[in-house]
Order: sequence, then structure tokens, then C-alpha cells
Amino acid sequence: MKANIVREAWEEVRHLFVDDGSLAAFAIVLILFVAGAIKLLGMPPLWGGAILVVGLAAILAESLQRASTFGHKPAKKPASKPGRKH
Repeated sequence: MKANIVREAWEEVRHLFVDDGSLAAFAIVLILFVAGAIKLLGMPPLWGGAILVVGLAAILAESLQRASTFGHKPAKKPASKPGRKH
């Protein structure tokens, strides 16, 4: 029983931060790209910041558009057992 509660809590926290795997992956790739451009190519950090703001906003907008098109499916809740009160 207690392990089940811990597992459910962990799943909720995980879905809170990583609900869309491609959103997290694209954000990490963008951050690595901008950091590399600043360090290796000498791009001004202010430009890097602007690229991050615009890029992350675009990634988020695309993710929201995709979620609204396909519908968000919340995590499945386990069926309660008959005869038990919560």
C-alpha cells in the first residue's frame, strides 16, 4: 500500500516536469546549441539569451499546439477495489 502511494507520487512529479519527452529533448538540444555557439564561435551572450528566449517559446508553442491537436491523456489512475472506502 505504502509503496503504491510512493510510486503514484513519483509518477505525478515526473509528469509535472517531463510530460512531453520531445519538449524536454528539444529544449536540451537548443541549450546545448546556444552554449556551444557562445563558447566555440564567440557569439555574444546577449544574442544567445535572445535565441534561448525565442527558441524555447517556439518549442513550448509547438508542444502546446501538438497537445491540443491530439489531446492530453492524463496518467491512468488505478481502479479502486470494490468494497474499500478511501
